[in-house]
Amino acid sequence: MPLTLIDTVGFAAGALTTTAFVPQVLKSWQTRDLSGVSLRMYSLFTFGVALWLAYGLMVVSWPVIVCNAITLVLAGGVLALKLRHR
Repeated sequence: MPLTLIDTVGFAAGALTTTAFVPQVLKSWQTRDLSGVSLRMYSLFTFGVALWLAYGLMVVSWPVIVCNAITLVLAGGVLALKLRHR
């Protein structure tokens, strides 16, 4: 199945926004210092990403599914570290 222009734009946007979380995850993992991370914000954000993933599954949008699944893992990882190291 060839990618459409719409899918290509979706994957590009998702790749950029998902990649933006990698530095936060790495820094949080390495330092275990999450004092600057808002628990409320990351909780809401992670739940929002889970809903975007559910939406992507419902409408079968692969860019939304793939990118939000990855973002959910990254944001969930930071949220788990924040909860563990409060």
